This record gives sequence, structure tokens and C-alpha cells, in this order.
Amino acid sequence: MRTYEKSTKLDNVCYDIRGPVMDEANRMQAAGIDVLKLNIGNPAPFGFHAPDEVIKDMSYNLRDTEGYSDSKGLFSARKAIMQYCQLKHIPNVGIDDIYTGNGVSELITMSMQGLLNNGDEILVPSPDYPLWTASVTLAGGTAVHYICDESSEWYPDLEDMEKKITDKTKAIVIINPNNPTGAVYPKEILEKIADMARRHELIIFSDEIYDRLLMDGVEHTSIASLCPDVFCITLNGLSKSHRIAGFRVGWMTLSGDKSRVKGYIEGLNMLSSMRLCSNVPSQYIIKYALGDYTKTDDLLLPGGRIYEQREYIYNALNSIDGLSAVKPKAAFYIFPKIDAKRFNITNDEQFVLDFLRQKKILLVHGGGFHWEQPDHFRIVYLPKLEDLEYSMKEMKDFLADYRQE
Repeated sequence: MRTYEKSTKLDNVCYDIRGPVMDEANRMQAAGIDVLKLNIGNPAPFGFHAPDEVIKDMSYNLRDTEGYSDSKGLFSARKAIMQYCQLKHIPNVGIDDIYTGNGVSELITMSMQGLLNNGDEILVPSPDYPLWTASVTLAGGTAVHYICDESSEWYPDLEDMEKKITDKTKAIVIINPNNPTGAVYPKEILEKIADMARRHELIIFSDEIYDRLLMDGVEHTSIASLCPDVFCITLNGLSKSHRIAGFRVGWMTLSGDKSRVKGYIEGLNMLSSMRLCSNVPSQYIIKYALGDYTKTDDLLLPGGRIYEQREYIYNALNSIDGLSAVKPKAAFYIFPKIDAKRFNITNDEQFVLDFLRQKKILLVHGGGFHWEQPDHFRIVYLPKLEDLEYSMKEMKDFLADYRQE
């Protein structure tokens, strides 16, 4: 009998997040052990519920969503996205330049499948949202990681980015606002990245899923608004901003100069048609959800739960000997640094695994985000404040006598 093995392309792609640490957490839970999860950016389980109007809008339209939509999405949804692009000053986006997706994740994978041949390279940030690297790899390409600089608010290191461009490079990926660091890139940095793409004739992919989760009065600039002559694909959605990750509502827009990418766009159209369409009930809520773009979410203001939990986790981490962190300006992640020399840490995954086994708290190690040094980990600060306080008390206790063997 023929047997089928896992493709070798899957090795070391996303296993660093879904691997030994997650396996151990699942084993512990199966054994009846409560595990405090600080590992995943899923708002709903932590009491962050979707606005009532979103739920009503979907439920009222369910009867009208029983069939397929256009492969790119409902006209009403794409029209709302087009208007959102206009608000963000993203140029040259028509109805046919918009693709709805089952979350941004599906569209990342689709965009890489349509672009890459074996040996092609894509510049991807380090740290990154690991699906970008996985999608590049599974499409036959090579993810070349450029450094984001912790000493400069986690902004991209432009010199490192420039020196990693080769004749095989097809595109630059930016994640802004960033997961896992919570950084928001200033206009000056984005202009320099746009100029780099222009000079080297590269596509820009901009993952902006957190652009409505901003704090401290920070403003978000879409890089596509700065380079109308450069072909850009901008990705966004409602999973985080409207706390509906399970609804799978995402989109991508094509902007800028499309004259030299006609074959690529044909490929995207083909891939979009092959999956028939994205989730139709969820498409119906896009029009409503984007209609309140100018409204600031109270959760992100002083006194709001996300803001106050950000303040707590930032201060708590920096008060623990051996830990330090840059304050995130968006989203709900923080990417603290641990003094690897002090604790003799040579394997950050082992550090997270040791912490899980001893304290029953689940984190993600920095290597899961393609950070090469064993000196970072990510915390999702969505759980309730008392849970965050407990986790930091346990972290301080754990580090008091921890030394990796």
C-alpha cells in the first residue's frame, strides 16, 4: 500500500509555534491541568466581544447569503473597502482590485502562490508573523529576513534590508502595525522603504490588520499612499479590530502601477476563482464595520481595558530583573527581551517550555517569529488584568533561580 508523508517543505516552517511547546500545553490540558494562555491573539475567549451591530447585521442578512458571491466578493463589501482605501489615501483602487478572503491568512498564502517560482526571494521582517515565512516557503520561494531594530522602537533596519536585496528578490513584506512587537512605523521610514522598492522594481506587501488598534494618539500611514507609482498589495480585515477572528473577514487591495504585473494579477484572479468565494455571511458586515472608521475604540483609550493592560504588562516586565521591553503602540502584543547570558539561555523554546511546565503559563518563544537570537518571547496581553498580574508574579518567581542547563 502506498503511504503519504508530510511534505518536507513543512519542516521548520510553522512547527516552531505549533511544535513541542504547544504539544505539551495540549497534553497538560488533556490531563486536566489549567493552562493560562498568553500565546494567541484571539480576542473573544478573553471577553472581548464583537459590537452588537456587527452580530445583528450578519444575522439579518443570513437568508441572503446562502449562495456563492462573486469570487472576489460582494459588490457592497468591495465598495466599502474601496471607500476605506480612499480614506487611507491609497490610490488607484477600483472594485476589481479588491479581493475578499477568509481572513488575511488565506490571502497571504494566495498572494505568494500566485507570485513565486522556485528560488525567488521575498524580504520578510524578523521578527515576523510566521505565516508570511510559511507561505513564501510553501510557494517554493525563500524568505530572506531583514532585522527590525529593538533599539529604534522595532523599526525596520533599512541598511540591513537594502543589503539583502538580490536579483532574485521579488518583493518586500512589511507588517505595520507589527505583530509581535506592536510597533507602528513613521512616515519617514515608510517613504524610504517605498523608495527602495521603486529603485529595485519590487512589489510591496503591507499587512495592516492592526491599523485600527492604535494607542497614544499614534497615526497609521499606509505605505501604498506614499508611492502611487509602485505596485502594492495591502492586506487588512476585521478579525482584530472588531473582535471577530472566527468570522474570517479579510481583504487585499491592489494599488499603484499595475502595468508590469498583468500576468500576476491574472494568476490572482485564477486562484481567487478556484476557491469559489470567501465566507459570504461575513462579507455582509464589512459595509457596516468600515462605516465607523472614524470612531475611536474606547478599549484603546486611557481607562480602556486594552490600554490599561498594555500599561500594566509593559511596566511589570520592565520591573523584573533580567527582562526589558519596548512599549507597543498598537495591537495587543509585547515582545520582551530576556537577558540570555544571565540565565544561560541558549534555547528560547526550552525556556518557554520550562516556564510552561513549572508555572502552567503558555508563551511563544522568539524563534517562533523567526528571531534568531534566543533572547525574546511574545506575550498576548488580552487576558484579564488579574491573570496578567498572576503571570508576572509567577515569571518573577520563576526567574529568581532559573538557569538553563
